[in-house]
Amino acid sequence: MYSQLEDPYLYEHDNDRDALARFLLRAAGEQMIYQEPVFQELARAAAMLTQTAGTREARCLRPGWEEELLGTSLSHYVGIAQLLWVSAISCAGRFDPTSLEAPGAERICAEIPATTILSVAEKHFVTDTAAFRQANEQARITTDPLLRRYEYNPLRTTPLVKGYGPGLLAPVNHLIPAKASPLGIYYTGVAKFGGAFAQDLGDLFEAYVGRQLGLLPDATVLPEIAYGQNQALSVDWIVITEELVLLVEVKSVRPTAHLRLANERRGDELQRMLGRAYEQINHTAALIASGRKEFAVVPTDRPVHGLIVTMEPFHIVNAPLQRPLLPATTVPITVCSISELEDMVTITDTPVGRLLLERAADAQRSTYALREALSGHTHARNAVLDAGWNSYPWRHAAAGQAPSESAGAAL
Repeated sequence: MYSQLEDPYLYEHDNDRDALARFLLRAAGEQMIYQEPVFQELARAAAMLTQTAGTREARCLRPGWEEELLGTSLSHYVGIAQLLWVSAISCAGRFDPTSLEAPGAERICAEIPATTILSVAEKHFVTDTAAFRQANEQARITTDPLLRRYEYNPLRTTPLVKGYGPGLLAPVNHLIPAKASPLGIYYTGVAKFGGAFAQDLGDLFEAYVGRQLGLLPDATVLPEIAYGQNQALSVDWIVITEELVLLVEVKSVRPTAHLRLANERRGDELQRMLGRAYEQINHTAALIASGRKEFAVVPTDRPVHGLIVTMEPFHIVNAPLQRPLLPATTVPITVCSISELEDMVTITDTPVGRLLLERAADAQRSTYALREALSGHTHARNAVLDAGWNSYPWRHAAAGQAPSESAGAAL
C-alpha cells in the first residue's frame, strides 16, 4: 500500500507488462540487501581473504595490505565491526567510546587496543552531517525524488554518524557488519587502490568458490580446462557427480544502481555483467558434448547444468521477468550468490546433483532463487566458513553462539 502511493511505475504504467519486473527489482534492492546472514559474511572475510590462495600474482593483496588499507589486521577489523554492531543493537543504536573505559571492557581491549578501535572506527565507519549530505548528493543518478530511496545509501560506506547526541549513532545498525564482509572490503579497497584491487579480489573469489565446491561429497571438482591452439579456457570449475555435470562460472560482480532502479539501462547492465557467463557455460557444454579431447575426463552420459556464482545476490535474476534479457542456452543455468553456494555444499540428506535435477524439472521452482530449493534439508557445518571464523581470537568467547551473541557476551 505504501508503494502504491509513491512508486510512479505502479500507477503510470498499469498496462506495461514489464512494470512488475521493475517494481520487484527495486523492492529487492531496497529490502533484501539487508538480509544476508552475518555469520557467513564475517567468516567469509577471513576464509577468502587470508586463507585462500589465488592463482595469479597479486598486485594489491600482498603481505601488509591489511594494515595499509584497514589500519589494522583483518581480524581486528572484523572484531571492531562486530563490537560496533552489537553496541548499536544493545544500546539503542549507539556506540559510546567511553564504554571502552568501563569495568569489563578490559576483556575487549586485551584483544584489540582501545586506540585501534577508535582510530579504525573514525577512519572507516564514521561520518558527520556535512560529509553525509555531500555524499548523498553525489550518489544520486535520478532526479525523481520518489526513486531516491532505491539508490545508493551513503550509510553503506559510513554506517555511524557523529553529532547527534552522545557517542556515535547507527541509523541502520545492520550496515555495520557489512563493512567487514568481503563485499564491504571490496568497496574500501577499490576506493583506495582502484581496479587492481578488484582484479585481485576477483581472483581470490574464484579460488574461494573452488574451495566451497570441494566440500561436496562424492564429487570430482576440476579447474578450468585450456583447449585449442590458442589455449582458450572453459568455465572456471567443472563438478562431476553421479547425477550430473555442473559447469560453474564465477563472477565477482554486483548489481549496479541502474539495475536496482530498473531503469531503461537495466537490460544492458544485466547483459554486461552476466551475459558472458551464460555464453561461457553454453560453449563449454558444447565442447564436452562434441567429445573434444581436452574434455575427455568429463563424462557425457549424464545431464549438464550451469551455475553462475556471484559475490552479491542478483535478486529475481532467474525469474521469467529477467531471464529473457540474458542469452538463450541449451543447458539449464541458475544464478546464485556465494552464500547460497555455501549452504548448498553442506546438504547431507540428498545428493546435490539430484536436488538440482529435481529443481530444474519443476517449471516454477526452477525460476526461484536457489535458496528456496535448499530449505527443508539437513545441513552439516561448512568447514571453510568455520575455519575462517576460528581464525578470530574471540572465537571461544562464547562457543556455539551466533556472532552477535558472542560479541554481546564480550561487551
